[in-house]
Amino acid sequence: MAAVDIPGSKSLTARALFLAAAADGVTTLVRPLRSDDTEGFTEGLTRLGYRVGRTPDTWHVDGRPQGPAVPEADVYCRDGATTARFLPTLAAAGHGTYRFDASAQMRRRPLLPLTRALRDLGVDLRHEEEGHHPLRIAAAGVEGGDVTLDAGQSSQYLTALLMLGPLTRKGLRITVTDLVSAPYVEITLAMMRAFGASVRRDGDVFVVSPGGYRATTYAIEPDASTASYFFAAAALTGREVTVRGLGEGALQGDLRFVDVLRRMGARVDVGPDATTVTGTGTGELTGVTVNMRDISDTMPTLAALAPFASGPVRIEDVANTRVKECDRLEACAENLRRMGVRVETGPDWIEIHPGAPMGTEIKTYGDHRIVMSFAVTGLRVPGITFDDPGCVRKTFPGFHEAFGAWAGEGVSA
Repeated sequence: MAAVDIPGSKSLTARALFLAAAADGVTTLVRPLRSDDTEGFTEGLTRLGYRVGRTPDTWHVDGRPQGPAVPEADVYCRDGATTARFLPTLAAAGHGTYRFDASAQMRRRPLLPLTRALRDLGVDLRHEEEGHHPLRIAAAGVEGGDVTLDAGQSSQYLTALLMLGPLTRKGLRITVTDLVSAPYVEITLAMMRAFGASVRRDGDVFVVSPGGYRATTYAIEPDASTASYFFAAAALTGREVTVRGLGEGALQGDLRFVDVLRRMGARVDVGPDATTVTGTGTGELTGVTVNMRDISDTMPTLAALAPFASGPVRIEDVANTRVKECDRLEACAENLRRMGVRVETGPDWIEIHPGAPMGTEIKTYGDHRIVMSFAVTGLRVPGITFDDPGCVRKTFPGFHEAFGAWAGEGVSA
């Protein structure tokens, strides 16, 4: 059994940092992800006056239910979408003037559904360019009440509002008109409850009670999106891989990627606290049509695997991948075509036909998931290189070493 150690979940670490900062007392986070995104989040918290102490395996966060400890701050969110969306929402519950900016990549990504909802709740929030970073908040606490939100581009908008709810004076009643990546919202609800919040869902309506959060000790699961590259590699090569810490009770919906691999012919065993994927002896895979709306972060993983299937692989309902770190749907299509693979695309779908990919330099667009996905392709295609291999530092700084060690030889980068 070839076991790999996957770093902590980016999604869980970001949520845990918000909840810990908002909680009453000192929270200990066990095995949080250490990457550019999460370091940027903790740096932002520090700029806002929160205390974050770190040891190799734990972070300790001194919570401030009343909000940031400083009356003014400039916060740089780097490339982190969770940082750029969660920290302004956290700051809105405090009192002071806070300016947020981000990288050029993050500045291009949309914010308007979230910031419109915050304005509807009375938050004094101003963009320099409407709907994008930079932005300024003149925070005076949030009263709460009813608000309507379109979360069709990103579930992070809803997560930010949900986590804000216990910090408001009256609580929140959020009506959602559209929602993508719904399993991430279930993560949010479970984690809020772990920190003592009261929240319930009735269809498209989420009701969050006021009352704040309680500090706790919280262990971070391995990142299921990151695990997908190793699961895909096993399916492609006919080998076996086990990821401990992701099993039947896992919070992350992206673990459902292994169900796609099962449909393609891999053997999948999900135990109480581990998941194992074993490819067929020849690494033979069958074509599949799959709706990936709820697990869209793993769309590039499947796209990179798809040319080796015996029939077409069609991935549907992934329009939101066009507004990630890059237009991931088009980036996958472009790179596959550069390898000589026949690809068709539409507004929210991509269809990839069987082929014999040729080695090429992958255009990454600075997107960590494009690099890690096409590293899987590189297991069967000599000559795969990347124009920016180092962008994996966003979520997995040691990816190339870990992936190369599992594969038994270095993956070209």
